[in-house]
Amino acid sequence: MMNPFDVDTFLTTGGLIGLCILIFVETGLLIGFVFPGDSVLFTAGVLAAQPDPFAPLWLLCVAVPAAAIVGDQVGYLIGRRLGSSVVEGRLMSWIGPEPLEKTHRYFERFGALTVFFARFVGIVRTLTPLVAGFTRMPYRTFTLFSVLGSITWAAGIILLGHSLGQVAIIRDHIEVFILASVLTVLIPTAIHVGRRWRTVRRSRAAQAGRPPHPGKDEAVSDEPPR
Repeated sequence: MMNPFDVDTFLTTGGLIGLCILIFVETGLLIGFVFPGDSVLFTAGVLAAQPDPFAPLWLLCVAVPAAAIVGDQVGYLIGRRLGSSVVEGRLMSWIGPEPLEKTHRYFERFGALTVFFARFVGIVRTLTPLVAGFTRMPYRTFTLFSVLGSITWAAGIILLGHSLGQVAIIRDHIEVFILASVLTVLIPTAIHVGRRWRTVRRSRAAQAGRPPHPGKDEAVSDEPPR
């Protein structure tokens, strides 16, 4: 996972291209759940408001939504081509069933609008293009809401960061606000990954016919079997 202290360094060294690649990967390669997309966009807006911005604001508001749209397209294509088999892969086993079930609930509740709303909900935005693809959502419908959601989400958060980046208290304590915004994403993600890791470990141990933590979960007997 990205070190929360290195977000501003990532943006200043990777620049606009690095930011666009990260946003693309978040939905295009199914590993984006580990990236704090919201926080990176907010930080990009804050840094764009500084005297020496790493990229012009107008270019950020054009290029970053475009990267998000392309990422959605790739995620949709993966779901369309591989179908539900991608959900049964090793990567999805580590993500766990809960985020996928949450994504399905969004589709049941909002239908095609899920593609728009998912942009604002962490891991759901990573899984939504995949689910839309293997459930055969009409391509035009998916693309319409993907474009609208990507523009509103990416440009909106960047503009919010830019506006707040001009406030003196934020400008003078930018590192604290960057850290706080990233931790709001990384802490829940770390908790989820940790719980999922323990679940997978217990499941594998059960399949092997032994307790996952001998001496803790069950007492190990020294007596020979009868």
